[in-house]
Amino acid sequence: MLLSGGNPQIPKGDGDAVVQDYISAMPGWKSDVGRRLDSTIESAVPDVQKGVRWNSAFYGMEDTGWFLSYRCYTQYVKVAFYNGGSLDPPPPGESKHEDVRYLDIHEDDEFDAAQFEDWIKQASQLPGWDGS
Repeated sequence: MLLSGGNPQIPKGDGDAVVQDYISAMPGWKSDVGRRLDSTIESAVPDVQKGVRWNSAFYGMEDTGWFLSYRCYTQYVKVAFYNGGSLDPPPPGESKHEDVRYLDIHEDDEFDAAQFEDWIKQASQLPGWDGS
């Protein structure tokens, strides 16, 4: 089932399987983006922890918490870096929360995989968000 804006409704859970369920439920081109994000995150941080919270895919480290999540909106996939303000350079999208930064990926966007991987590696070394 899709929520408004085309975001998959997936029950809260931990592990790769629930994230793969989320990615499979992402509509159209967004599923390809989800697979690419997941693959890049796994490659950059082989011991990454995965889960689904609040109908979003989450990635984190066991001892420091979640450092990144993403979800679908009508026209884009929004990636949230929970300590994005500390990344160099910070992702472009500002938040009302000082430390959080966003990257919006639209269907026809050029995706800078090298920059994204660098942000992931940086973010995984910072204290994450402990929300469960």
